[in-house]
Amino acid sequence: MSTENLNIESTDIKTATGVSLTDSQKTIVGSVLDVLFAGRPSLAKLRLWADDATFEDPITVSAGRKKYSAQWYGLQAAFSKIEQLHHEVTSAGNPIEMDLKTEYTVKGLGTKKLIESKIQIFTQGDTITKVEDKWNGKLPESSIQDIFRKLNAFTVPTLVSVPKNDEQDKAKGNI
Repeated sequence: MSTENLNIESTDIKTATGVSLTDSQKTIVGSVLDVLFAGRPSLAKLRLWADDATFEDPITVSAGRKKYSAQWYGLQAAFSKIEQLHHEVTSAGNPIEMDLKTEYTVKGLGTKKLIESKIQIFTQGDTITKVEDKWNGKLPESSIQDIFRKLNAFTVPTLVSVPKNDEQDKAKGNI
């Protein structure tokens, strides 16, 4: 895996006792921490994701590059601050599993929301194929909730602009 020009900021990856990550896994985890849980997406980091990858959390099911990319660029528009309070990789298998505690501050309101997550990162080789962000260890099981999650995945890409190239990405302040 080439990590040139990824500019991953989350490089101090915490692991549970007995868990050891390969360099490739460290890059993948650092990228996920940057993009999803620090609000620092970039086209370079998203190149680690398969075009048909899926992201799921309690508010969205985003399948495909157009949908999941918009979700992460949307974080910059929605939150003035995203602070990782704790992370720990608990399994280096496939999926890579991680416990995470993140505080989000809503832009313009200053309202803070603390979310504790169980993260699963599925890979194929050095490519991310799926990420599940289970708040309090769970994803919704209701068909009604699923409808809203899919609606979110459809709506956000129409509202959020994703850079088309590295120059546009850099102009937005992403590295």
